[in-house]
Amino acid sequence: MAARIIDGKAIAATVRGEVAEGVRAFAAAHGRPPGLALVRVGDDEASAWYVRSKHKAATEVGLRAEEHALPAGAGTEVVLALVERLNADDATDGILVQLPLPSGIDERRILEAIDPAKDVDGLHPINLGKLVENRPDRLTAPTPMGVMRLIREAGCDLRGRKAVVIGRSALVGKPMALLLLHADATVTVCHTRTADLAAEVRAADVVVSAAGSIGLVRGAWIKPGACVIDVGLTRGPDGKLHGDVEFAAAAERAGAITPVPGGVGPMTIAALLENALRAARMRRS
Repeated sequence: MAARIIDGKAIAATVRGEVAEGVRAFAAAHGRPPGLALVRVGDDEASAWYVRSKHKAATEVGLRAEEHALPAGAGTEVVLALVERLNADDATDGILVQLPLPSGIDERRILEAIDPAKDVDGLHPINLGKLVENRPDRLTAPTPMGVMRLIREAGCDLRGRKAVVIGRSALVGKPMALLLLHADATVTVCHTRTADLAAEVRAADVVVSAAGSIGLVRGAWIKPGACVIDVGLTRGPDGKLHGDVEFAAAAERAGAITPVPGGVGPMTIAALLENALRAARMRRS
């Protein structure tokens, strides 16, 4: 039986509607909408496209979005000065520094300089620590947040189930594993040194792949009825975007599966907007 396709676009539209309603309520209560600052450094085309997409989405839900573009030659101190100015601006509730930064800029110093209360990417060590403790007063990386919403909408019960996360980045893999753990799943994190990836996937009730490797997860590995979330997004030799999962074969075995594109991608931006609203609310509470 073919898997149910998890429509990330439709679920993201619902989330954006929820955020828009929350933004209107916040503006009515505080006399202004939440403010989101988007910082871009350099001329990387992909980064510019992502920032434009986030700016457009933020504006559409009523956020006050501002893009701050710095030249590629801007050094660490210049970027830090901008971050500190945004930290001090009371009308700015969220700050996002688009990654990756140009070579020569100290990425860690930049991310750690962002006020944790405005860290809408959830990458500050304080927010990561709060995630480990499962504290409610935190901001969590948008992609794992979006994945959890997709899993809930798909009706996949995580309690006591075996979940496999492929990838161990601070942006997706590690926070993803923690969120699944907090939802009472039994979690295994796989990576480039995992001895038998196929065996791990075959045993999994939930698979979240964020490796960025086209076709890494074979359809024949998928446990019948499993929930499969493909975070991978790689442009192949054919010029098209592909995921980590061998989609057609996996869809014949899975219970629910996300497509690429149209699955996790739209939810990442929707969850970012949620974070911007959440940051504004927490700063005023």
